[in-house]
Amino acid sequence: MKHIEVIELHDVLPAVFADMPRRESQVWLADVAFRRGETCLVEAESGVGKSSLCSFIYGSRQDYRGTIIVDGEDLRRFSVGRLCDMRVRHVSLLPQEMRLFPELTVMENIDIKNRLTSWKSAPEILSMLERMEIADKADVPAGKLSIGQQQRVAVVRALCQPFDFLLLDEPVSHLDVRNNSVVAGVIAAEAAAQGAGIIATSVGYDINLDFDRKLKL
Repeated sequence: MKHIEVIELHDVLPAVFADMPRRESQVWLADVAFRRGETCLVEAESGVGKSSLCSFIYGSRQDYRGTIIVDGEDLRRFSVGRLCDMRVRHVSLLPQEMRLFPELTVMENIDIKNRLTSWKSAPEILSMLERMEIADKADVPAGKLSIGQQQRVAVVRALCQPFDFLLLDEPVSHLDVRNNSVVAGVIAAEAAAQGAGIIATSVGYDINLDFDRKLKL
């Protein structure tokens, strides 16, 4: 399977910011390259486009100026089929709002992703849940979990696919220091096993990973 090696942003800016005064940023209206195997933290205040950045790279939104180039090709020109393939095989997203189905159990929520990818076995999923100390919640509806527990479930789900890049939008905002370290360890191990790059956003709840670089949004 051919890997995605680099994702480039050239003069990208959310359309909603187009008529606003220009602010200092190392990402918006800049030339930025994210490379496979590299870990990058994008730091930002609330309301300056962290979730938008993840959505743009994931191809789920196109309301931006500039261009996003994926291995030399404009992301806007990807067909629906190619976008779907990218999201199943190359780019995984942990959204800030988690997007769990509250009426489904933890395992059912994770299995929605894993059925598409056939990436993890049931014992492997349970092992990740065990490391995150929520294996006993496997058959509990997601809506009955705490926000921190839901966040850990969403992390496991995001790891149930092959990926060249892992997009983490505020991944530890609801976790204490100990759980932050546990989640970071699981993420780092999976990314290393796949030789993947990590692009994480944060407003101040930094995930406990060793980042190769940090950018101001």
